[in-house]
Amino acid sequence: MRRTALLRQLTAFGAVGMIGLLVDVGLFNLLRASILTPEAFAGAVLLAKALASVAAIAVNWVGNRYWSFAAQRTERPGREALGFFAVSIAAMLIPLACLFVSHVLLGLRSALADNISANVVGLLLGAAARFVLYRRWIFTGVSRPDRETAPRPAGAAGS
Repeated sequence: MRRTALLRQLTAFGAVGMIGLLVDVGLFNLLRASILTPEAFAGAVLLAKALASVAAIAVNWVGNRYWSFAAQRTERPGREALGFFAVSIAAMLIPLACLFVSHVLLGLRSALADNISANVVGLLLGAAARFVLYRRWIFTGVSRPDRETAPRPAGAAGS
């Protein structure tokens, strides 16, 4: 039963993450191609990634609080929000570090290289870290069946 709940939670987390990914990658590439081009100033690409990540974090907060971790959210949304944003900002450093290594240290400055380092390698590593940290430190309320968002099969007592 716990395994089914975990799978449901991972699926919701993945769906929310995909929406956040679209926001993150889309905004990053929009900024990188317009006002924060690599030629604009030193660190422009890193700033584009940071801004895109912050926008995605805001989207992810809503999706995770009200869907992925709905059954475990606490009665203290302010504390959850503060912790969520702290964990998310800390985890944001992972793709930024990947982008820094690729773009600055290795000199791989193409849009493809920036996207692979930040939006493939970095975001995958960051997502894994965030899931574990959200589950252990942020959404720590007791699981409540009345908050479950996924429908249960007829006759299922409790998952």
